[in-house]
Amino acid sequence: MNTTRKILLGDEALALGAINAGLSGVYAYPGTPSTEITEFIQGNTLAKERRIHSHWSSNEKTAMEEALGMSFCGKRSMVCMKHVGMNVCADPFVNSAFTGANGGLIVVAADDPSMHSSQNEQDSRFYSDFAFIPTLEPSNQQEAYDMAAYGFELSERFRTPVMMRLVTRLSHSRAVVDTADTAQEERPLSYPADTDQWVLMPGNSKRRYPVVLKQWEDLEEEAENSPFNSYTDAPDHSLGIIASGIAYNYLMENFPQGCPFPVVKISQYPLPRKMLRRLYNECDHIMVIEEGQPFIEQKIRGILCDDCNISGRFDGKLPRIGELNPDCVRAALGLEPLETLPASEKVVRRPPALCQGCGHRDVYHALNDVLAQYPDSKVFGDIGCYTLGWLAPFNAIDTVVDMGASITMAKGAADAGQHPAVAVIGDSTFTHSGMTGLLDAINENSPITVIISDNLTTGMTGGQDSQGTGKLEDICLGLGADPAHVRTIDSLPKNHQAMMDMFKEEIDYPGLSVIVSRRECIQTARRHAKKA
Repeated sequence: MNTTRKILLGDEALALGAINAGLSGVYAYPGTPSTEITEFIQGNTLAKERRIHSHWSSNEKTAMEEALGMSFCGKRSMVCMKHVGMNVCADPFVNSAFTGANGGLIVVAADDPSMHSSQNEQDSRFYSDFAFIPTLEPSNQQEAYDMAAYGFELSERFRTPVMMRLVTRLSHSRAVVDTADTAQEERPLSYPADTDQWVLMPGNSKRRYPVVLKQWEDLEEEAENSPFNSYTDAPDHSLGIIASGIAYNYLMENFPQGCPFPVVKISQYPLPRKMLRRLYNECDHIMVIEEGQPFIEQKIRGILCDDCNISGRFDGKLPRIGELNPDCVRAALGLEPLETLPASEKVVRRPPALCQGCGHRDVYHALNDVLAQYPDSKVFGDIGCYTLGWLAPFNAIDTVVDMGASITMAKGAADAGQHPAVAVIGDSTFTHSGMTGLLDAINENSPITVIISDNLTTGMTGGQDSQGTGKLEDICLGLGADPAHVRTIDSLPKNHQAMMDMFKEEIDYPGLSVIVSRRECIQTARRHAKKA
């Protein structure tokens, strides 16, 4: 097979690998560090020629269900999200182990250790283990490319979804990747031989559960023979090392001539128990090097022994939080630190800020001026660019928890007697997870003011299409909001007084009101102007 060498991000390598493996559809909601997977497919020439589905979904749950529907019809599909998106799609993801897959189905979870752009540092491997779904964890960009075809084949052979776990450093770093010059054809329409397992009635699920458990045993044997897992022996058995995913790179960077200790490299789960037992039996001490939470370290205590001599993140040999790097791995191994340049004392921290000319600025400016008249006011924020309104100079919001929580938390606060209770949410977040919360508030005519700050895009992740563009008022009215209290205004500096007046009128209204404050994102406006 002829190949071409390309320099690719980890996200791009996975995306191209999926296209070349006969992908028929990718489903996703944008979220760093996973966004570039779908964007690459959207811009790929072959994907356009084949009309591979690549439109954004409303949220991760709908994306997972759409990809599952394509798999049901025998086509290869992929669903992509950042790690907190796994929380949103947990219902269909966990149940998909019981439905199984027909066409190959890869679920990409891009974890964000060190929380570069995330609320938490959760590890998606716990989800796949909990759901009895096998996981692939590439250690470099080449493996990300190769694992796409392997993952689809594994999914179809075992009739199960497969998780692909990436991390920020792999997703957003580039390397040379050998890619195939030809692509597999897309799979034809075909349907499951046993459709009963796709109907998760209790009777069907009870019959399916023993099959899933037996399949997990077979997947363990598969991991033992995986081309991505390996046992590399070495002369010094005073230490045995288990390294997974990108952490394997950090280990080997410290040993360019080869590691002097035996190493089990893990990039496919469930864990290869035979390799781990061999390492334990042959070595005096075990060190686990893994990116994210101590998943392997915790699991092997059950596989080997609870009180065995294991180091890693639990005992402090490696940092318990944040990303690993070659230097902290080097320190854990007891090696002398490498000489580095001293940190500059002239570098000043620059916290992120809303862009100059951003409509969210005008929303917060007007809202702050109005709420100065209400000493006990509380503003419930949400996930998006406008989350930066918590920072100076606005200091405008009191809470940010998860996608869509602004409206439901404002409602709960109002139920407790809080007034005024204001929710600020973006257009994309509103269609992601805000609509159901608004329906609760509509049904009880809760005395809250919901401000949808509409910048006509998904701005935080680079300006992807927003599902609610041009529809927000109609959505609110369709849910049952009072037309007299669904109002629209352009968030412009010249409208400052009009915005203040509207905000105050609706805050004083003893029921639910929705204000759509609209102004195109300054970044996408510049892009559109340049294109024009």
